[in-house]
Amino acid sequence: QVHLVESGGGLVQAGASLSVSCAASGRTFSGYATGWFRQAPGKERQFVAGISGWNVDITYYADSVKGQFTISRDNAKNMVYLQMNSLKPEDTGVYYCAARPIGPLATKSDEYSFWGQGTQVTVSS
Repeated sequence: QVHLVESGGGLVQAGASLSVSCAASGRTFSGYATGWFRQAPGKERQFVAGISGWNVDITYYADSVKGQFTISRDNAKNMVYLQMNSLKPEDTGVYYCAARPIGPLATKSDEYSFWGQGTQVTVSS
């Protein structure tokens, strides 16, 4: 069982940078693949970025954020991060951290077993 808690969201202007964090419980978290999803108002939750487990740390990004966002993890601290640069109003949404108890990363929300409560990111124009 893994418990996830996101933090770091907020209101920023377009062009700014913001980092959101995900704190995970569980001694074997390093074995979990982790992803970030976001949900804009009135839209479905969509994959943003993922990172594999077991210290392999393969990363994968949605086309819309490639070169703009960076996902990373610190297994010693049971933390996963999403660094977001050059933010745009369309990046606005609730950002969720998700984890699945196997190593390979995934891009579909139903492939993840554990979810955080989400953190709001709002980008003003």
